[in-house]
Amino acid sequence: MRVMLRAHMDTARTNEGIKSGALPEAIKKLMATVKPEAAYFGLHEGVRSCWMVFDLQDSAQLPPLLEDLFLQFNAELEVGPVMNAEDLAKGLAAMKASPG
Repeated sequence: MRVMLRAHMDTARTNEGIKSGALPEAIKKLMATVKPEAAYFGLHEGVRSCWMVFDLQDSAQLPPLLEDLFLQFNAELEVGPVMNAEDLAKGLAAMKASPG
């Protein structure tokens, strides 16, 4: 299932992570693991944030994927299903085809 991860990361913790090299290493490791179809980095609500869209095969993958962001960077995380335009068109077509 295609999902989007949104991570808001604590400023003080990410400052430390930048100085120590832990932040770029954690992002590199996460991206190598999930192989996102898209990844963006910037500010949201005044803190360093990232958004990644990737295919989640099993929800049991989430604890090991996200724990570094929680532990090292005190991140606030959201993960939820998303669709691209093709997925949306397919879903809407299925709604139109069903009676009721």
